[in-house]
Amino acid sequence: MTQHLLTGLAFAMLFSPLIHAQQPDESLESIVVTGTRTNTTLSALSGNITRVSQQDINQTQSTHFSEIMHQVAGVWISRGNGQEHLTAIRSPVLTGAGSCGAFLVAQDGISVRAPGFCNANQLFDVNANQAQAIDVVRGPASVIYGSNAVHGVINVVSPDPASLPRFSADMEAGPNEFGRLSLRMAEQFQQHQFALYGSVTDDGGYKVDSGYRQDKLNVLHQTEHSQFNIKNVFSYSDLNQQTAGFIQGFEAYKDDALKRLNPNPEAYRNSRSMQGYSQIEFAFNAFDLVLKPYFRAHDMQFLQHFVPWQATEENGHNSVGLLTAATLKKTTYQLTFGLDLDATHGWLREFQSEEFSASIPQGEHYHYDVNARVISPYIDSRWYLTDSLTLNAGIRYDHTRYDYTNKLADGIACASDVEDCRFIRPADQQRDFSNFSGRLGINYAISGSHMLYSQLSHGFRAPQATELFRLQNNQRNAQLDAEKMLSIELGFRGHLLENAALFYDISAYAMGKSDHIFQDTERQNVSAGKTSHQGLEVAVNWQLSAHWRVNVALDASRHRYENNVAIARGVDIRHNHIDTAPEKNASVSLQWQADYGNAELEWVYLDDYYLDPENSARYEGHQLVNLRTSVPVSDNFKLSLRIKNLFNQDYAERADYAFGNYRYFVGEPRALYLQAHYSL
Repeated sequence: MTQHLLTGLAFAMLFSPLIHAQQPDESLESIVVTGTRTNTTLSALSGNITRVSQQDINQTQSTHFSEIMHQVAGVWISRGNGQEHLTAIRSPVLTGAGSCGAFLVAQDGISVRAPGFCNANQLFDVNANQAQAIDVVRGPASVIYGSNAVHGVINVVSPDPASLPRFSADMEAGPNEFGRLSLRMAEQFQQHQFALYGSVTDDGGYKVDSGYRQDKLNVLHQTEHSQFNIKNVFSYSDLNQQTAGFIQGFEAYKDDALKRLNPNPEAYRNSRSMQGYSQIEFAFNAFDLVLKPYFRAHDMQFLQHFVPWQATEENGHNSVGLLTAATLKKTTYQLTFGLDLDATHGWLREFQSEEFSASIPQGEHYHYDVNARVISPYIDSRWYLTDSLTLNAGIRYDHTRYDYTNKLADGIACASDVEDCRFIRPADQQRDFSNFSGRLGINYAISGSHMLYSQLSHGFRAPQATELFRLQNNQRNAQLDAEKMLSIELGFRGHLLENAALFYDISAYAMGKSDHIFQDTERQNVSAGKTSHQGLEVAVNWQLSAHWRVNVALDASRHRYENNVAIARGVDIRHNHIDTAPEKNASVSLQWQADYGNAELEWVYLDDYYLDPENSARYEGHQLVNLRTSVPVSDNFKLSLRIKNLFNQDYAERADYAFGNYRYFVGEPRALYLQAHYSL
């Protein structure tokens, strides 16, 4: 009964008459930093970037990062259980070390995880719901970010303390004992501005034994002087999660008897992370200097429920580093150059408590330390050739060194008479990787409100530490090269209609990846894969009238194997579609705004996709509708209602086919969330 009343209230809000206009969020004069390391207007960029605004972040109030990313063309964050996920940006959903090594996740331009020590679930380290903006760059961005920025970058932008309310609090409640408390506080003392914000989330979980508790805290300090500014940022995240695994069986996500089952009630994931930095900006006439010293610390423990022997893994790393950017601004050009440094100490231990077999024994499988350093000089430039034509060019050199120490006996983890031991411990060693990356782009103003842009870019990622030193099946040394990506992109962006009511950004791309790292049928890590990636992406932000706005994000893409890599037994997969790579992805949202309330109706579409390299199994795709509304009760108090999966569709967050079985992470049924907001 309550659910029907709340749904009726939501539709009443949705179709209420509206009063005030809402200006488009996207503007050619919007300032972004993510794509260039310097303040740059959107009209001056020679590549793509999508900014999710603070308004849209606040409207969505995601319970998982995947919900806010529906608004970005070319991106799919595939939700696992709890806060787990896999990422796709101009790519299929990748697994293993490639599921994180191909994408760079950053906070204010600083990689959340150290190069070589990424984690597939690293988006849960950032506080996206309380960010000022989320910027997404699709395609290679290694000139700016170095290793790992192969398929794209997600950068979470921290707010300025001056933009935050003096005090605000949000209390939310939802199904399965979901509850979240979010706070923001800000104060100014003379030239110093301070802010503190964070959240505490408890979720009982849709599946049996699948709840989590997550705490996030951010502290900001900012001060401005005549010739320099300083911004200090500290962030902390703590996740304690009971993890549910796949359910199995063809279209099991449609079976009411299976949906809430948890085949792995013993599984868990505990993760803690800290990151802090200072951004120090100096201004000297035509010369600017930015220094960003930083540190990061991560620690994680989890049960490997996805393998039959269910070992426990502990891993982590601590880092210090420095990003620098010196910019010389002249009438005809702008030149930015710098040196980025990162030093990391990482570790990993895998332990199995019970005997499984002779080749998968009880005890420690791996226990090692890795000291890593990355040195990266770069130069990036912008040349104003005419009033309408700008040329962008940049080059970067990265040198990565891993110093690996095995803390167990070298060789097999099994008894000496076992020939097919699963786990191999390499001997102590140093590994070095040197890579150049570059980009060349143009930006041409067809008119004051229409821009043509094109960019040729090259990206790379050095092998991750686990790909080099966590070996199997008698592989004593992994001879891996860095993955490389070559991309060409052509796009148009601009404003249409009176008062620039419609913003559009259309881009087409073609990318080729070589030396793709994967685990072959012999369970050995090799870098011999070649893949191709082509697509078209469309983003539209249209102020339909003084009252309504529509946002559109859609992409059509094709991702294929370009050589017959040994990941399928006895089948030539060359030119096959890469698995977990839907060819179409779209979202459309219709928004209303009024003094006494607002509402948003969102449609999300995911195309069907293959589940295996042989292209023999398929998921049918899905369509979802979400509704969000809010009503101000007073100047300081507001109530909001969100309904996810409004029409209660059966769907899978992610589908998979392995070991002869269809496997699914189940999408949750219709869910209602209530939120109360108070601010001063």
